Amino acid sequence: MNARPPFDALAPSSHYLQCAGREIHYSLWGARHEKTVIAWHGLARTGRDMDVLAAHLSAPADGYRVICPDTIGRGLSQWSPDPDREYCLDFYAQIATSLVDQLGLEQFGWVGTSMGGSIGLVAAAGDLRRRITRLVLNDNGPELARAAIDRIRSYAGSPSAFATVTELEQYFRTVYKPYGFLTDAQWRQLTESSTRRLPDGRVTPHYDPAMVQQFVCHPDDYLRWTEYDSLDIPVLCLRGESSDLLLAETAVQMAQRGPRAKIETIAGCGHAPALNVPDQLALVEAFVRAPA
Repeated sequence: MNARPPFDALAPSSHYLQCAGREIHYSLWGARHEKTVIAWHGLARTGRDMDVLAAHLSAPADGYRVICPDTIGRGLSQWSPDPDREYCLDFYAQIATSLVDQLGLEQFGWVGTSMGGSIGLVAAAGDLRRRITRLVLNDNGPELARAAIDRIRSYAGSPSAFATVTELEQYFRTVYKPYGFLTDAQWRQLTESSTRRLPDGRVTPHYDPAMVQQFVCHPDDYLRWTEYDSLDIPVLCLRGESSDLLLAETAVQMAQRGPRAKIETIAGCGHAPALNVPDQLALVEAFVRAPA
């Protein structure tokens, strides 16, 4: 990394960069480390979803610098003034490339949940080929079930709003139940790190509803077998056992073609495992630490 923070601490730090012409926020964990992992969140979420994973990977003396961006239109990153064009995987990959270029990262691992996995896949097959060295797809693949995409689009495009944060937390506990086990403290953190207040005083999830234009203007954006088949790096796919987005038959194909991903089925989860419990953390850590 060319410009390293003037401190060396376990606690994360918050940063902003202009990437592809837009201000992007990211959290940085483990600034003292040399090896790097990019941890990218899902469609309607923020980089704070990766807090537990980032803390785990950055804690050891031989751990990782972990960078957790907020995608454009999510969290503390700028909302797009051109949503029809910019809310798509190709533009997200441009942002990712600009981010790692400015940070001076030559090679790094990538852990992506849902959309974050797709961004990594597109980047690894394109401008970041040979720079992404290992790819973790968390309940994500080169083909996603249309019915599940329609389900996600139905709630993400018209986000609910509530009078209180407590009500919003209950909403999150309902729609994200497939994440699997979260402690009460983790549910509270998930809520507080992805809440924004509307002009009328109500609270709603912290993202731009126009980001669902991706599914209108780029209807085949998540059909990426060509890119997947071109990969020649190790790929780990974590599939929630009851996932309706990454179907079991798609995971079988992923293990048989292209990079021949290693498939791990995560019990007690749907879309998508929260990467917050020891078994899941151990799977990711073992994979990113494995020798080339």
